[in-house]
Amino acid sequence: MTLPIAAPALWCLLAAALFGASTPVARALLDELGPLTLAGLFYLGAALGTAPFARGAGETVARRRADRLRLLGAVLAGGVVGPVLVMLGLRAAPAASVALWLNLEAPATALLGWAFFHEQVDRRTWAAAALVWVASVGLAAPDGFSGGLGALLVLGGCLAWGLDNNLTAVIDGFTPAQTTFVKGLVAGLVNLGLAAAMGEAAPPLRAAAVALVVGIFAYGASIVLYVAGAQQLGATRAQMIFATAPFWGVGLAWLGLGEAAEPAQLGAALGMVLALGLLFTERHSHLHEHEAERHTHWHRHDDGHHAHSHPGMPRWGWHIHEHDHEPLRHTHPHRPDLHHRHRHEGGEGD
Repeated sequence: MTLPIAAPALWCLLAAALFGASTPVARALLDELGPLTLAGLFYLGAALGTAPFARGAGETVARRRADRLRLLGAVLAGGVVGPVLVMLGLRAAPAASVALWLNLEAPATALLGWAFFHEQVDRRTWAAAALVWVASVGLAAPDGFSGGLGALLVLGGCLAWGLDNNLTAVIDGFTPAQTTFVKGLVAGLVNLGLAAAMGEAAPPLRAAAVALVVGIFAYGASIVLYVAGAQQLGATRAQMIFATAPFWGVGLAWLGLGEAAEPAQLGAALGMVLALGLLFTERHSHLHEHEAERHTHWHRHDDGHHAHSHPGMPRWGWHIHEHDHEPLRHTHPHRPDLHHRHRHEGGEGD
């Protein structure tokens, strides 16, 4: 049985590329828009872009209270608490320090996933997470940084986003488009409300329109791809891949804007490549059981878990719909996707 990691990893890489590529555009738009206004318009663009796709699959299981609570928690943590804490951190510490501390999101996601969401995290994965953090810090580190209250506030924001990442990865009653629509709408309104409260000026129409269009792709398509990937790989691994987003922005600056590549940037990029190499070559296999369940997510029929068939569709074709699973007991390599959220005791596994 093969483990279909290539496509989910590619989804997360594309998500990171779309998000990272928005950085140069965001810098240009900040000449006309305040940072909270820009973030709000980006998120509203995500809601606008996913609205046509936020209907259809998952009508039955979406009524489950557990999934509604997970979605509510993800929206509150990622769209409300996280931005507010980081904004307060910006007021208490220099922007360069905040940029450095924001790199704690990936380790926070891994820690919460391991502690509370039954994500299997072995020494190889922890090493990859450490390399991701070091590489990200190497890319963003300022000449100096401060701690104190500002650092604590940003750490709280990273923990909120880590919780958002983990909750999003285990939602199986709503499609990625539905999740993204709700998160985009709420986060957009919250950020615009914060912008008004902070006294940011009303956005010019042209700049607002550009921000909405960028948001459709850099936030909307990016979040949909990330959620789909996280459901297959687990929040920890998906977030580590998504942590390449700044490197895509730097690469665009090298190629499109003619900026020179600095040694620290090249070293950070090498560290990220090594981290992803550790991540993609891990192997975890043991005997495990699956209970009967019904849920909605992207899947294929050659992974040993989806035995239903669709006439005319190849077994390796990815698609999404609500489906049922019978109880199953087997052994195969796996990652903490929607089917493998079991505990690991006594060091079982490879």
